[in-house]
Amino acid sequence: MPRPLCLFTGQWADLPLETLAKKARSFGYDGLELACWGDHFEVQRALKEKDYCKKKWELLSDLGVQSFAISNHLVGQAVADRIDERHRSILPPEIWGDGDPAGVRKRAQKEMIDTGKAARKFFDAAPAAVKAQLARSGRTVVVGFTGSPIWHLIYSFPPNLPSQIDDGFKEFAKLWKPILDAYDKVDVSFALEVHPTEIAFDLPSTARALKALDSHPRFGFNFDPSHCGYQGVDYLGFLRQFGSRVWNVHVKDVWWSDRPTPAGVFGGHTDFGSDGRFWDFRSPGRGRIDFESIVRVLNHLGYHGPLTVEWEDMLMDREFGATDAAAFVRKLDFPRSAVAFDAAFAK
Repeated sequence: MPRPLCLFTGQWADLPLETLAKKARSFGYDGLELACWGDHFEVQRALKEKDYCKKKWELLSDLGVQSFAISNHLVGQAVADRIDERHRSILPPEIWGDGDPAGVRKRAQKEMIDTGKAARKFFDAAPAAVKAQLARSGRTVVVGFTGSPIWHLIYSFPPNLPSQIDDGFKEFAKLWKPILDAYDKVDVSFALEVHPTEIAFDLPSTARALKALDSHPRFGFNFDPSHCGYQGVDYLGFLRQFGSRVWNVHVKDVWWSDRPTPAGVFGGHTDFGSDGRFWDFRSPGRGRIDFESIVRVLNHLGYHGPLTVEWEDMLMDREFGATDAAAFVRKLDFPRSAVAFDAAFAK
């Protein structure tokens, strides 16, 4: 049985969900990973309005799409970050409030707890086919970011003191353990998108984040190979090391240069899509990520969750890109063989 092919709605939040769902179906998608911004999924309405989840499912079903995950990257970022004026542009006004960092973090933490509760309520109201897929994949998942209190220390000069990094992981764990404990109570899991600016951005930092959380059973990962590729991180190695905790997969590509460029890995404060960058995101199949090897490792791991396209390509029209990506992933995905090719020769 093929894995569901979904589109992450975060880059489409300027469109009403009804409009996007119609488009997504016409592009070739089975479902949507609903972002908690725009009108795509509203956490507090889901919790407070009796028929919100029911009506959301009716809308999706009428338009021929499903959903298998909720994403709240933007609020999650504020839980463990060092809060500054940049966060105001990504946070709902009620989370930003007066901008006092301690208050922002506290409200973000509560909203992430509420996101887990809302996800539980939403998927409890899901059609039977969605519930069957969730049972097959083994988890109900909220995808997102954690933020990081130590990302600003990524380049160790002046030299970082070991205690600063240790304290940063402890601070992250102190902030996120209450969220994960709350998720445990409602049988929901959190999948961090391993990503620069998060507490985990490569293999060593991922292992350290897990250790800081005492390997909390509700903490896993959204695997997006693009964020590893341009860093030079072994994304297949990530799957092999942490595959049992990969609970969601984003299909996004990235290109990076084989030659020196004016703006290196750190980007030179240039915008995405600027000429002269060392790397840039690309529509799936148009960068350098080895997606066939990824599918083979996912097959080995027994991953049955969705493959979700996250469209980010500054030099390609997004509707063309989303359609192109759907065809690419549909052709890419294949099931693992149930028999050995040489079984016929067995005596």
